Amino acid sequence: MKLQEVYDFLDSVSPFELQEKWDNSGLIVGDMSRDVSQIVVALDIDEEMIESTKEDTLFVVHHPLIFGKMTQLDFSKYPSNLLEKMILKKQSLIALHTNFDQTHLNRYVFEKVLGFKLESQKPFVCTAKGKWNYKALLTLLKEKLNLPTLKVIGKKEIINSIALTTGAGASLMDEVEADCFLTGDIKYHDAMKAMSEDLMMVDIGHYESEKFFADILMDELKVLPILAIIANSKNPFHIETDKIG
Repeated sequence: MKLQEVYDFLDSVSPFELQEKWDNSGLIVGDMSRDVSQIVVALDIDEEMIESTKEDTLFVVHHPLIFGKMTQLDFSKYPSNLLEKMILKKQSLIALHTNFDQTHLNRYVFEKVLGFKLESQKPFVCTAKGKWNYKALLTLLKEKLNLPTLKVIGKKEIINSIALTTGAGASLMDEVEADCFLTGDIKYHDAMKAMSEDLMMVDIGHYESEKFFADILMDELKVLPILAIIANSKNPFHIETDKIG
């Protein structure tokens, strides 16, 4: 298939025009007129992934490899080191980021992974109403997202409404109309603000809440006449459990 054909299909599945102004979804590396030999889907792209795949591979990832303005290509540093390797192998890269959050990822995690019944959805925030016990909710989150620990702000024993934004969504807390907000990458000052406004928050991890991207997209890609496979992205963090001293 031509890269342009795959791009157009992805645009029909999750329109690139929906992305946030600061985002860089769409074509990152490639030539729309070239043929692609296979599609590799992953949350992020890394060196091992590039080196282990053949020439003319198209990577479709969630997180754009290039964010913001690039003023130089120093091939000893990230992300230029990965860009060089991809270019030498005539590989291509497309990102589906905030557009895919809106059309697929948030709702999938909210309903399919965590089992909540969607009551309302803003572009990036899913909300459900009901009644949840504090301990039962944390147990559910740990089991479904494979989280050994959780950081919690503003503990509430009984929760009557829950909101979720996958990835780093703490900046959206002013839009949340719920007792408890689930998101990742919660910063210290976000936590202080949540406490002052009586909003319970649970940090469910950036990687952990978005690792389902590849599975969701693969279900869409199965209609295309081209091989599509999943490459497992690595979580850049690990939990250190050994006691010191």
